Amino acid sequence: MLDAGKILVNWLAALALALPACAQAHDIPTDVLVSAFVKPEGQRLRLLVRVPMKALRDVDYPRRGAGLLDLARADAALRNAAGLWIADELELYEGEARLGPPRIAAARVSLESDRSFASYEQALAHVEGERLPDKLEIYWEQGLLDALLEYPIASDRAAFSIRPQLERLGARTTIALRFLPPGSDARAFEFHGDPGLVRLDPSWLQAALRFVGTGFLHILDGSDHLLFLLCLVVPFRRLSQLVWIVTSFTVAHSITLIAAAYGLGPDRLWFPPLIEVLIAISILTMAIENVLGSSVRRRWIVTFGFGLVHGFAFSYALRESLQFAGSHLLVSLLSFNVGIELGQLLVLVLLVPALELLFRVLPERPGTILLSLLVGHTAWHWMTERAEVLRRFPWSAPDAAQLASAVRWLMLLIALGAVAWLARGAISRRIRPTPPKTAD
Repeated sequence: MLDAGKILVNWLAALALALPACAQAHDIPTDVLVSAFVKPEGQRLRLLVRVPMKALRDVDYPRRGAGLLDLARADAALRNAAGLWIADELELYEGEARLGPPRIAAARVSLESDRSFASYEQALAHVEGERLPDKLEIYWEQGLLDALLEYPIASDRAAFSIRPQLERLGARTTIALRFLPPGSDARAFEFHGDPGLVRLDPSWLQAALRFVGTGFLHILDGSDHLLFLLCLVVPFRRLSQLVWIVTSFTVAHSITLIAAAYGLGPDRLWFPPLIEVLIAISILTMAIENVLGSSVRRRWIVTFGFGLVHGFAFSYALRESLQFAGSHLLVSLLSFNVGIELGQLLVLVLLVPALELLFRVLPERPGTILLSLLVGHTAWHWMTERAEVLRRFPWSAPDAAQLASAVRWLMLLIALGAVAWLARGAISRRIRPTPPKTAD
């Protein structure tokens, strides 16, 4: 009985020692960078991929000596890894038809110091060139797997799409992909995780639909923009009032959104956090106005000014998505704006009736003050927190190019102010009550 107990203890001890080793062998790397080129040529599409081998787990790589990779016998294992972790996880489409399984034309190990994937030509020459010496001492976790996959296609002028389902390679997977269409400039993409189906050369309609959805979801996901809309419409809920106010906001944020997307906005590191502070200030200002009282004429002018600020914020949110616009930048920007307006419309359709119901329970004026105080309290905390972040960014004197950009923006703001002043006069005449007619 005692012997059996000793045997059990020994087994448990051995198991405890083995578990950490097993867990370490299957550790998922934290950050994984995948480099790729997609190039259609004639009747085939070539896909060059580089993946860190530490991300290609559960592959039986041949070893020699003290765990070194046996390069002389590694070809079959490398092709197995390329098929299991890359080819099986990538979906490529020609038009709407998914391309068949690729031929693994080459698979080889590279050193982490290799820089051949800087361009397609260098990467292709490297993958098709000489392999590393068989006697090179390298552990498999320290290598890079370079693979060349070839897909049969009908035409290299077709519209191609890709869905890179490589997110399980690491805890955070980044894919840097360059698409090289024949007769056109290369297009660079950077994906994080699973981006879904990506049109490498989208039509204007495909780009428009994608960006309408992006704008719609962005406005619904932005708590600061939603609070701004709430403060905007609490005291002004009639259609005639909302038209002027919402139109003012739309025109303003469209101006700065498009200008920033074309690179006309400031590019200093402190500018995005400054915009975040100004957005919090815009919400706080609207809340204070609601407490003290405002008018439609004053509200739409203030809304226009803050709309310019919100447009910069929209442009920063859109910056990463512009890689999906293809050659349709302006169409994508306008479509993003349409999505934002549809999202705002949905918010207003839900918000205005909800406020009407609330003010049936609470008197309107006390209810407006209570809501505005709650929103203003939140905006105050946002402002102080964001100001603390902004304070950490270094400020430097502007150079000549930045001064010229500032002058252009100042001239634009003066022009917009003049237009706003003229529009204010037109609106005043339009909404001025008509004096009652007197009997003769």
